[in-house]
Amino acid sequence: MSLTGLAGLAGLGAWGWLLAGRGGFWRIDTPADAPTPSSWPEVAAVIPARDEAEEIATTITSLLSSDYPGRLSVTLVDDHSSDGTADLARAAAEVLGASDRLTIVTAPDLPPGWAGKMWAVHNGIAAARAAHPEVGFLLLTDADITHAPGELRRVVAGALAERLDLSSRMVRLSTESWWERAVIPAFVFFFRMLYPFAWVRDPARPTAAAAGGYVLIRPAAVDWIEGVAAIRGAVIDDCTLAGVVKRVGGRVRIDLSWETSSSRSYHGPAGLWRMIARSAYAQLKHSPLLLAGTVAAMGLVFVLPPVLALSGSMLGLLAWTAMSCAFWPTVRRFGLSPLWAVAMPAVALFYLGATIESGVSWHRGRGGVWKGRVQDQRPEGA
Repeated sequence: MSLTGLAGLAGLGAWGWLLAGRGGFWRIDTPADAPTPSSWPEVAAVIPARDEAEEIATTITSLLSSDYPGRLSVTLVDDHSSDGTADLARAAAEVLGASDRLTIVTAPDLPPGWAGKMWAVHNGIAAARAAHPEVGFLLLTDADITHAPGELRRVVAGALAERLDLSSRMVRLSTESWWERAVIPAFVFFFRMLYPFAWVRDPARPTAAAAGGYVLIRPAAVDWIEGVAAIRGAVIDDCTLAGVVKRVGGRVRIDLSWETSSSRSYHGPAGLWRMIARSAYAQLKHSPLLLAGTVAAMGLVFVLPPVLALSGSMLGLLAWTAMSCAFWPTVRRFGLSPLWAVAMPAVALFYLGATIESGVSWHRGRGGVWKGRVQDQRPEGA
C-alpha cells in the first residue's frame, strides 16, 4: 500500500475508534427529568465577579427569579471591580424585592499561589456557609450566566435522585457573530471528546469534568477535599475540582444546557483565540511532549483527511465524512448549517494554532491575561 493509502487508513481508523470507543461523545443527549423530591434543600449560589457591569444585572435577575421551590440565596464576591459591578447587582435585587436574598462581600487582596477566581470562590463559600449553615447545595456560577427559570430545579432534582456530589451544566455559549458560530460549537465538541460525558458519570472511570459557569456541589464534598484551597492555583479550575471530588469517591455528572446561557461575547477571532490560548497549555500540563503529541494527533484526525480527500483519496474522503457526521449533532443543536460540520478541519486548524501559541507563550514567560490579571505564567526557573 502507498504512503497516501496508509495515511488515509490511519485517519479513517482513528475516526472509527473515536466513534465506537470514546463513550459516544458525539451524541447529544438530553437528561431525563428526575422525580420531584419530597422536600427541596436550601441552595446558596456563589458568584465571583470582577468588572462585570455589562452582565451582572441580567445574571442576578435571572437567578433570583428562578422557580426553585426551596430557599435560594446569592452571595456575590466583588473581586476589586472598578465599574460598579456590586452596585448594579444590588440594584437588580432591589427591583425584584429580593435584597434580603443577596449578600455582597469584597474579596480580600489576592494572596500568592491563588488564582483570582478561586480566591473569590473560596471567600464566597465561606460567607455563604456562615450565613446559611444548613445549606444543602452550593451553586458555583459565573457573573455572565443567564439562568433559565427551571434550570436549578431540574439540576437539584437530578442530583438528589442520583445521589450526586457534583452536578455541572455546560451552558450555551454565544454564537451571535460569524466567528462565534465557527468556533464555539467546536469548543463543545472538543470538550466532549476530551471528557466523554458518559465516562464522567461512570464511577468506575477516572474521567471527571465540570463547566465552571454552573457547578452544583454538596458542602460535604467541599469538606472532603479540604475546601477550594485544594485547587487554589488551578487555571482550569472546573475540571480540576471535578477530578478531586471524584478521586475521593464523589459522584460526578456533567450535561449540556441549551436554556441557561452565557451572555459573554468574544469580540471576533482575536477574543476567541485568546479564550483558547489562555488555558490550552495548562490543559497539556505544560509538557512539550504532550503538545507535540496533540499537534500530531490533530493533524492525523482533523487535517490529513481533507488533504487526502482533495488529492483523490477515497479513504481520506471517508475519514472526512466520518468527522463531519460526528460533528453534525453539535452543529445541528446550535441551529447552524450542515456546512459548518464539513468545515471542521479549518476550525481545528484555528484551535491548533491557538494551542501552539499557548505553549510558546508559556515557555517565553508570558501567561494568559484575564480581567487585568496574568494567569498560567511560567514560574522562574521552570
